[in-house]
Amino acid sequence: QVRLVESGGGLVQAGGSLRLSCAADGRTFSDYSMGWFRQASGKSEFVAAIRWRSISTAYADSVQGRFTISRDDAKNTVYLQMNSLKPEDTAVYYCASDTVRFRARLGREEAAYGSWGQGTQVTVSS
Repeated sequence: QVRLVESGGGLVQAGGSLRLSCAADGRTFSDYSMGWFRQASGKSEFVAAIRWRSISTAYADSVQGRFTISRDDAKNTVYLQMNSLKPEDTAVYYCASDTVRFRARLGREEAAYGSWGQGTQVTVSS
């Protein structure tokens, strides 16, 4: 099990930027893929994921080209750089850690992730 703590959320105007961070504690961080999800109006949505050792990344179509996921394995931290933010990006953002070490496929579904942070609110005003 791993403990995840997100930070970096806040209020920003449309077109602005935010960088979310997720610090992990509890196991070998670099061996597991990490993901970001968001929830708004009771609906959960995949945002981005990064494979262990930064081998590959994946993005939802809605954020492709605007958001960038990265990780610093030396700091046990995964980041989500969000640029050109839109009001529809408003949500609680959660980071999550994969359940399987060295998983061959980068998961976009919640079931692939077993540890979740508490979430950080992102609000984009128009």
